[in-house]
Amino acid sequence: MFIAGKYDVIVIGAGHAGIEAALASARIGCKTLMTTLSLENIAMMPCNPSIGGPAKGHLVREIDALGGQMGITADKTCIQFRMLNTGKGAAVHALRAQADKKIYQAVMKEICENTKNLDIKQVLVEKIIIENKKIVGVITETGEIFQATAVILASGTYLKGRIIIGETIYDGGPNGQRAAINLSDALKEVGIKFMRFKTGTPARVDGRTLNFEKMELQTGDKEPQNFSFMTDISTKNQTFCYLTYTNCKTHEILKKNLHRAPMANGIIEGTGPRYCPSIESKIIMFPDKERHQLFLEPEGLHTQEYYVQGMSTSMPMDVQIEFLHTIPGLEHAKIMRPGYAIEYDCIDPLQLKPTLEFKTIAGFFSAGQSNGTSGYEEAAAQGIIAGINAAKFVKNQEPLILKRSEGYIGVLIDDLVTKGTNEPYRMMTSRAEYRLLLRQDNADLRLTPYGRRVGLVSDDRWQRFQAKKAEIESTTKKLNKIILTPSKLTNEKILSLNTSEIHNNIPLSDLLRRPKITYEQLQKVFDLPQISRDAAFQVETNFFYEGYIKKQSELVLKLEKLESKLIPEGTPYENILNLRSEAREKLKLIQPRSIGQASRISGVSPADISVLIVWLESQNRKNN
Repeated sequence: MFIAGKYDVIVIGAGHAGIEAALASARIGCKTLMTTLSLENIAMMPCNPSIGGPAKGHLVREIDALGGQMGITADKTCIQFRMLNTGKGAAVHALRAQADKKIYQAVMKEICENTKNLDIKQVLVEKIIIENKKIVGVITETGEIFQATAVILASGTYLKGRIIIGETIYDGGPNGQRAAINLSDALKEVGIKFMRFKTGTPARVDGRTLNFEKMELQTGDKEPQNFSFMTDISTKNQTFCYLTYTNCKTHEILKKNLHRAPMANGIIEGTGPRYCPSIESKIIMFPDKERHQLFLEPEGLHTQEYYVQGMSTSMPMDVQIEFLHTIPGLEHAKIMRPGYAIEYDCIDPLQLKPTLEFKTIAGFFSAGQSNGTSGYEEAAAQGIIAGINAAKFVKNQEPLILKRSEGYIGVLIDDLVTKGTNEPYRMMTSRAEYRLLLRQDNADLRLTPYGRRVGLVSDDRWQRFQAKKAEIESTTKKLNKIILTPSKLTNEKILSLNTSEIHNNIPLSDLLRRPKITYEQLQKVFDLPQISRDAAFQVETNFFYEGYIKKQSELVLKLEKLESKLIPEGTPYENILNLRSEAREKLKLIQPRSIGQASRISGVSPADISVLIVWLESQNRKNN
């Protein structure tokens, strides 16, 4: 063994978590090393060829607002954009993009290779080096030692990865890559607890063998939007997706072969994702459902591979072929890559602080699917926070911890480190209690100041942010200041907007509180200044939901009192009288940062919180 290099931060893994972590650390100014099992698979999308979607689109916008990379690259490499849930309120609107997988990888690889302070190496890390409960470096399979002040584990699904296709089982990572067999054992030796999870993908089929005329065409939006607040391009939709369905014949074949399903015969041991089950799981869970929808999604512009979204499976190959051929449009489909399940080790996230640093090993962080999450977006969101906080650790500065009231990223991380997870965690809008405040459209207004503070927001981005903010504020003041009187001329203008006339003096802003009235309409009728589409949407949304936004904001302020009551590290919960044994055990395990976090721990009751508050107040009196 020999010392091959010394870094501030080392990132183990170059998937979506690893990339955001490494870029954040390097851009903040830390000498950073990102390791990968294969340079060819940086930013690989082993599952669906898309970025965003419900709640996930929020995460991408938040990553971008902080100064991350995912949104910018998704905009550059997308081949179809759609805004989902437009028939619902603004809080659940969600942008989703089909990406060209190979181009996405190539763009990300180029960005990483040309980022100052960032080195990339194709090596397999097998051990971490700890001295006095503090990380000091890593050891690779080739005997190289790389020293570091901070290390980020972003190993995805590679830790003891096991591929399962029917009765065929072998060690490996996604898309036929190597697995990291020894690292999880080495981590267990230093006291880190692991879980065994499972995920999977559907088959990829040859587009030349599909009959698209039997499927429903899925086009992109006429006016596509972008993920990044820095992207000006009006990205054109370049391809189509298609919708088809399973049927009774499909289900019969699956039921007939359930005894051969690895999930049923005991081959699969890991826990799978509840919200993205395999097709065989759907047949068991929903026996009365006559059909399940499937989306045919192109993997890129320069390949014939199509991803069969909704048909994840680990069935044997003969069964995969047989049931695919029962589906309209896929009667003659040829499989280019089989569907498979992958089992892997991941850590119990209750071992982490809200900074994503391990509680027992100073300078050791973890992000992404190695924390028990699923999805590219969840991984990238954790990655940027881990990268920021690793850099802050190196520089001995205060970490960045986003609250639940500040972002979906805050909800995601708080859920993981406070509640843990017993299945692959997926972000959903229903998990965010303040979702009207945490819309995807206002992510920059919420988080760009944080990105600027930590050093990830460039001067260009900051100037653009300031200009948009000023535009919103000046327009809001103007609309509140202009008073409409119920004259004949005024009511004629109002009636032209297809809304009812007024009988009393009102501010012009009141019209935006009415359904289906837009700033663009007011601008034309009342000769107002023209403003950007983004600013106009903010103004419209803020006025339309003003009452609800005010109520949520008041609730946040009320609950902030609990979040601001910090609990000292090393609090001796075993010595606090009247705490129930379960609460004492959970509090000692999780070591909550605040009373607010403690109140969200499963097994800690309101009575326990009251006891804890009284004890903390008594300690404060003693110390003062």
